[in-house]
Amino acid sequence: MLPTVCACTKLRRSARAVTAFYDAALDGSGLTTPQFSLLRLLSRSGPCSLTRFAEHTGHDRTTISRTVGALGKLGLVQPARGEDRRERTIELSPAGHDAIARSTPAWEAAEARVDALLGGDRAALFALLDRIEDIRP
Repeated sequence: MLPTVCACTKLRRSARAVTAFYDAALDGSGLTTPQFSLLRLLSRSGPCSLTRFAEHTGHDRTTISRTVGALGKLGLVQPARGEDRRERTIELSPAGHDAIARSTPAWEAAEARVDALLGGDRAALFALLDRIEDIRP
């Protein structure tokens, strides 16, 4: 791979490497890294409007809508009763809870490997990534 001094290129390469690593860990679970991540975030947030869920995850609403649609087709999320009937609200389905439970051991093993690789640099890396996230327009 060619070296780069471009922050955007380096971050995108790193993100692809991390995603491929976690996808390999989840192989056989039936979930991809983005699907598992979103299911866990939805599990933590509870029933949520698509707009609020997009805000929670740092995605735009269109991307979340498309991904949630795919998760719905897999039976992992379902419509939920929201405060405002005009807004689409979602929650995990029983199958979504099962998918998280089935995939969590592999995810935690991958997390442990990443933690071992990063060692004491994890907190510093996360602090830098938080600062990078703050540049969002």
